[in-house]
Amino acid sequence: MPRTKSQALTTAWVKQVTKPGAYGDGYGLTLRVDTKGNKRWIQRLTIGGRQRNTGLGSWPGVSLDEAREKALANWRGAREGRDPIAERRMARTNARMPMLPTFEEVAVRVIALRRPTWSSEKHAAQWESSLATYVFPAIGRELVNAVSTADVLAVLEPIWNTKPETATRVRQRMEVVFDYAIASRWRVDNPAVAVTKALPRRRGKKEHHPAMAYGKLPGFIQALRASTADPSTKLGLELLILTAARTGEVLLMEWGEVNSAAATWTVPASRMKARKEHRVPLSRRALAVLEEAREIGTGRGLVFPSRRGKPLSNMAFNMLLRRLDVGDAVPHGFRSTFKDWTLEETSFPWAVVEAALAHTLGSATESAYARSDLFDRRRELMEAWERHCERGGIAPTAAELPEGSCVVCHDAIPEERSRLDTCSPGCAAIMAQARRLASSREWRRRRGTGPEEDAGEETSPVAVAVGVPLPPETEKALGERALDAFRAACGIRDRA
Repeated sequence: MPRTKSQALTTAWVKQVTKPGAYGDGYGLTLRVDTKGNKRWIQRLTIGGRQRNTGLGSWPGVSLDEAREKALANWRGAREGRDPIAERRMARTNARMPMLPTFEEVAVRVIALRRPTWSSEKHAAQWESSLATYVFPAIGRELVNAVSTADVLAVLEPIWNTKPETATRVRQRMEVVFDYAIASRWRVDNPAVAVTKALPRRRGKKEHHPAMAYGKLPGFIQALRASTADPSTKLGLELLILTAARTGEVLLMEWGEVNSAAATWTVPASRMKARKEHRVPLSRRALAVLEEAREIGTGRGLVFPSRRGKPLSNMAFNMLLRRLDVGDAVPHGFRSTFKDWTLEETSFPWAVVEAALAHTLGSATESAYARSDLFDRRRELMEAWERHCERGGIAPTAAELPEGSCVVCHDAIPEERSRLDTCSPGCAAIMAQARRLASSREWRRRRGTGPEEDAGEETSPVAVAVGVPLPPETEKALGERALDAFRAACGIRDRA
């Protein structure tokens, strides 16, 4: 029976046709006849911008009317943005399964799978609490493939504007659960992603942790030590400030991580945000804090335990700050205080400062080549930070140091050098360089005590330099240790 291209298929024609070929109908539906006379229904759809073919069955098992009905349903689904081919595949998979899990059951699996990778049990508790509070009552008992975008919207809409941070985290956690379901072939789409188009965007600045001005820190340190708070909490907060560490790193600190002889604290990778072991140089005051903690404790297990022997609460440091009435400052903000001080009051390189904060430096490629942790430079930085915390940036003069202390590094002078003011040839060389600069013609000219003023009478470096700002070129000429020695020898205030 002849047929033109403009004609639709008819039941009688489909029954009689035997010539091999492809015969179109509508909505992408085609009848394909092979050389053996077998007839199959094929539909071409555009899904996600790509043309794809799907089979609708063989004739006469699937009649023309049935093929047209399936083709129309598929065409409408593709037009709505769905993937009818994937949905059919999922339906076949579901038909072979006795029962699909509920959303809550999938969420429990996800939490159990991810729990070993989380840095603390607190994170797992937050997952469980947020889902149990906002999600499980609404969709927890629904089969995971039956949860729709409307269901997810109903969960998020009441809290999206009133509790924005909580709502964002709930949506992200639901998205992870649905991603697991997709990977397990329990559903084909993620309604927690699709719902974002229906929710309003939030416009606002990201809130940073409130921090204390670094100029107020020395006074706060003194108030902290004088307070009647729990000794373990006081010492823990002071060590957090002196090391610029994160709260969790200090709360779970153990004695096995401390090497007092090497003045080093090694934080294991499991407690670090970057999941990489971090060495922290301990200043003299930091070591003194740890010695005080050892005296009030057992010297085993946790360095700063609560009175019950367990880790201090995450709120312990926050409550102490509130008791001391320091405004909005929070423990994590002391890292920002440290960063501000390094930028405004020191000349330490950016990489040294970032390494002290245990930040990842640059891209993954840059990090792969930058193997050094800049430990020795970081020790110099933390010693300078301790001096700021103790004295507000005032370098001690030789007269202010304990008897028998090196004027450069402040360590005890060995007995064989008891007649000298430095503890080693290295410190002696630094001090000699500092004194040469302090008594140089250029330096005295700046001070106004050049040759014509001092009339041949030698002026001591201390008399010349007290109270005089340090010239930028002198700072460049000296390294940090020599610069500190220069200030120590001359009694000059730091730039704070």
